[in-house]
Amino acid sequence: MSQRKPNASSPRPAHSGNGASRPVARRTAALRAPAQKAAPASRTASAATPARPAKTPPAKKAAPPPAESKRPGKKHITRALLSEALPPLDVLPDAQPPFHLPTLVPQAVAPPHPAPVPWLSSADLQKVSSPEGLLRLLKNKEVDLDAVMENMRYEAELESLQVELVKLQRWVQKQNKRLAIIFEGRDAAGKGGTIRRFTEHLNPRAMRVVALPKPTDLERGQWYFQRYSRQLPNAGEIVFFDRSWYNRAVVEPVNSFCNKSQYERFMQQVPEFEHMLYEDGVHIIKFWFSISKEEQLRRFESRRINPLKQWKLSPVDLHAQARWQDYTKYKELMFSKTHTSFSPWIIVRANDKHKARLESIRHVLNILPYEGKENARVRITPDPNIVTRFHRESVNLD
Repeated sequence: MSQRKPNASSPRPAHSGNGASRPVARRTAALRAPAQKAAPASRTASAATPARPAKTPPAKKAAPPPAESKRPGKKHITRALLSEALPPLDVLPDAQPPFHLPTLVPQAVAPPHPAPVPWLSSADLQKVSSPEGLLRLLKNKEVDLDAVMENMRYEAELESLQVELVKLQRWVQKQNKRLAIIFEGRDAAGKGGTIRRFTEHLNPRAMRVVALPKPTDLERGQWYFQRYSRQLPNAGEIVFFDRSWYNRAVVEPVNSFCNKSQYERFMQQVPEFEHMLYEDGVHIIKFWFSISKEEQLRRFESRRINPLKQWKLSPVDLHAQARWQDYTKYKELMFSKTHTSFSPWIIVRANDKHKARLESIRHVLNILPYEGKENARVRITPDPNIVTRFHRESVNLD
């Protein structure tokens, strides 16, 4: 048998005859070359074969940075902003003006800040145990007690009058009556708000609100009353006209929307048109809401700065103040030629919106003989200082 040759790369043992010296040799080689791993001895390799270089272990991957918190989405941002900007829902007042959110609304179009409104939270009310305590709380919150009491009386009285309006509508349906209530007046006089109080609790199946836009090209070629005739009440129905055919009597001539011959023809035909409706059994009630020039300007400014009311402003409104005297002239001409015994004009002094709404409802209830009228729990006779029949000698606000 051939004798084995030692590998040149392997260390020489201290005692070749002792088998226990091999682990010692391996430990010695590891100490001499700690950075490299010794190649294993090959039984067939020659002594001149160099040692195979050891592979460098791959560098360890750097530990990832601590996980960042997840960026909140738009929904979370909006929710957080609203929670800071808005008070709790259970403490919002009924007539709270819109909130100003500078982080959500661009500053260029953001409305000015409304006047601060005192809020009473549920926690504040839970601390109250007596009427005296409630008064102290309201004073500490700087609440106008007179305004609060007046508004509570208004709401209670309005609710009682709306109960009577429900009785009136039931009578109209039962007797197949036809009732048309016309609301006219200067811009921002409170016509739309009064109509909403009339109709708030009425049956919509037996009631309509008519607010026609400007006539189309087809309607301009028709008889002027034709598009309004289609809106007249059916049997058992009440129709509220938010402006009516009387646009041609005041608004159109002031703003040059009609010519002189069209205006004169209308003024001649309108008493005959209403007399035909009266003879056919249609009840017509014509309101004119009268406000002062200063009050109109104040309401225009309120609409301009309130984003919830800006839709009410129209190009016609922008010229209402400058053309005040023209409106007055045509209004007086309208009264003198269209105020008749079968279709009189009812003047409502509307500088105070609450009083105008209550007294106009009272007037309608007072002149119609509906069932259950005698059992009314609220006064239904209108205040003559607020609602009055047109008279040529009477002094009006506008």
